[in-house]
Amino acid sequence: MKIQVIQNNFPDFDINLFHICKLFFEQVEVVHEAAEDAAMRIALTVNCENDTADVQAQLQMADTAESWSAGERRRLGGQSDDQRRKELKRVISSALLRVLEEATGIEQPWGVLTGVRPTKLMHGMLRKQGREASVRQLCEEYLLTEEKATLLADIAERQLQVIPDLFELDREVSLYIGIPFCPTKCAYCTFPAYDIRGNNGSVDTFLEGLHYEIRETGKWLKRAGLSITTIYWGGGTPTSITAEQIDALFVTMHESLPDMDKVRELTVEAGRPDTITEDKLRVMKKWNVDRISINPQSFTQLTLDKIGRHHTVEETVEKFLLSRQMGMDNINMDLIIGLPNEGTAEFQHTLDETAKLLPESLTVHTLSFKRASKMTKNRDQYEVGGRNEIAEMMQMANDFMAANGYHPYYMYRQKNILGNLENVGYALGDRDSLYNILMMEERQTIIGLGCGAVSKVVYPSGAEEEGEDLQKIERFPNPKEPSIYNQAYKEYFDKKMRLLDEAYGTAPSIL
Repeated sequence: MKIQVIQNNFPDFDINLFHICKLFFEQVEVVHEAAEDAAMRIALTVNCENDTADVQAQLQMADTAESWSAGERRRLGGQSDDQRRKELKRVISSALLRVLEEATGIEQPWGVLTGVRPTKLMHGMLRKQGREASVRQLCEEYLLTEEKATLLADIAERQLQVIPDLFELDREVSLYIGIPFCPTKCAYCTFPAYDIRGNNGSVDTFLEGLHYEIRETGKWLKRAGLSITTIYWGGGTPTSITAEQIDALFVTMHESLPDMDKVRELTVEAGRPDTITEDKLRVMKKWNVDRISINPQSFTQLTLDKIGRHHTVEETVEKFLLSRQMGMDNINMDLIIGLPNEGTAEFQHTLDETAKLLPESLTVHTLSFKRASKMTKNRDQYEVGGRNEIAEMMQMANDFMAANGYHPYYMYRQKNILGNLENVGYALGDRDSLYNILMMEERQTIIGLGCGAVSKVVYPSGAEEEGEDLQKIERFPNPKEPSIYNQAYKEYFDKKMRLLDEAYGTAPSIL
């Protein structure tokens, strides 16, 4: 598919236009040329090689263009250059989206929003205007369906109920503990997840580095006078390591980190049922872990085999019930819509089996073909549902949640996600995950420790404008490969501390 965009006299939005086109066509090439005349315009030509006719459209884009409403012209007049550029990008993207929807007959439920965190936009709007006006603005200006705009409003309002001080937490931090080992790597996965039996670096050496990072982070937090809101163990699968190794990490955390008794939530993602044992659960109870994940993804064994999850459906149920017996009363489960060879019948079976367990929270993911995953590299080997079937499964999930008393509390989107849909976290009662909210809304610094962990440093006291968060954020990734992390964790940690000192205005430590 080749899409030609002829443009003149407006800012360079090549990447944004490309992402809009990608919503409609899996393989697309966007070619840009300058227009011959001086009018600000886009002339869009869509060449469909397998179709009998081309689709063509010309869009006038100018301050004085007849196609712009008076309201849009007024809004651009009197704005700063940055504001004007953002508004111009939105208008151009909206026009392009409308043309492609008409040409293809495909409705894009998220309109021109292609970013990961649409809830951030909703939060900004709600702080300036009411719910009704915010939903209307998203539908009219960003072309969302009313269903998606309402979902954003529901989630943003729920988050403020769960964390009333969400916008006042920039003087606290959360911690992410990255343990990059798994029994096997799933076909769709791009997270740091290495075979714990493999040759990707010594587990013991990795743990030495992680203990070091925890101890030194504790020193920095005490020096900076910062407390911890939440702690999340992720990976990989943290429960791939032994019960003794898990226990030792908790000892270091409680010896090193300030005010552990004030941490609001401590999660360990025990996502793979084949890593959960009674000994490990006992250790987690000992250290007051108050939330774990046990992730079936699907309750169809053929699907689990296809995607490389070497555990059985029965094992998922057994480990869930064992966790309950061991006193774990806040369990999350992940389900995935659109896994290979699964349609509505298979997904309904997964929902039916989930209903027998009713975990405190459920995260419903829509399959995404991530660039570096095994599934993407061998896509012809994985047959997945079409857009309409994926949308039907999403509706099935929504209906299941409503029928069983779950409410949505966080969401995010990904590139190359099936059906251009979303991932949504649901919870019963007050079991919403605080870490998930904080991580997605980017309201405070997340310090990443361990292999593959990414620190997201949110500079305190940022400003907001036009509903968009302008708070300065810097990312700092640790090495993904255990062998590289094992060699260089001190060097990376020192750089991370310098970034944190800069963000919080603390005096550099003497290393």
